[in-house]
Amino acid sequence: MSSTKPRTFDYTRQWQRFSHLREVSLCYEGKNEVLSIHPPDVSPKGMFLNTATSFPEGTVLKVQFRLAKSNHRVEARCEVRYCVPGIGVGVEFVDITATDEKAIEAELDTTLRKTNPEAKMKRRARSK
Repeated sequence: MSSTKPRTFDYTRQWQRFSHLREVSLCYEGKNEVLSIHPPDVSPKGMFLNTATSFPEGTVLKVQFRLAKSNHRVEARCEVRYCVPGIGVGVEFVDITATDEKAIEAELDTTLRKTNPEAKMKRRARSK
């Protein structure tokens, strides 16, 4: 009888996240079905998608959304890194344009500047 330890996650984030998105859609790669999801939080490197649909780690998804303030449309392929059954999935962008990544960063900077100027400075210091 083998014992397996439950998997633990390091929830410290390298990037701040925000949740001001519109027109969010999610498609399981290889299928035509578009899934209903609640507005997620996003960072330049990934996002958490609130969905009751469970996906195994490693699943490749396509996501599309608009940033609320700039109205910039983002399309990206992402890979499921973890799943919280019944709540959602954490994904990492694996194919996103530099333009889309910069647009997310700019929106995040704008949001942070209004809500927490110190957090923005800490994030900038980490990215150098």
